[in-house]
Amino acid sequence: MHRLWLITGALAGLIAVGLSAWAAHGLPARLDAARMAAVQNALTMQGWHALALLIAGLIAERGRRLAHIAAAAFLAGMILFCGAVWAGALMGQSLGPIAPLGGMLFMLGWAFLALAAARR
Repeated sequence: MHRLWLITGALAGLIAVGLSAWAAHGLPARLDAARMAAVQNALTMQGWHALALLIAGLIAERGRRLAHIAAAAFLAGMILFCGAVWAGALMGQSLGPIAPLGGMLFMLGWAFLALAAARR
């Protein structure tokens, strides 16, 4: 199962780099400054949490169940937070509490990762 987190983290990083290039070269003419700032925030969160998924996968490889929970929270947070921010930036639609829920999952993931790392 830890390989799933490693693969997902690597793919999330790949996607973040590709979307960053698109955002830098293809979006400024289409979006205002506020929406571009939102896109940059989503890309930053995706990049950091792609790395967090990789770390969680490495810790999960050692048999730490809490690392699996952390990885699942990071992945769900990326989908909800980044997806909601992208939807708002590109389509101008708010998805209500979806982005804050994703942010809470990010924080929960970090808490579980800390617990997984603290356990022997």
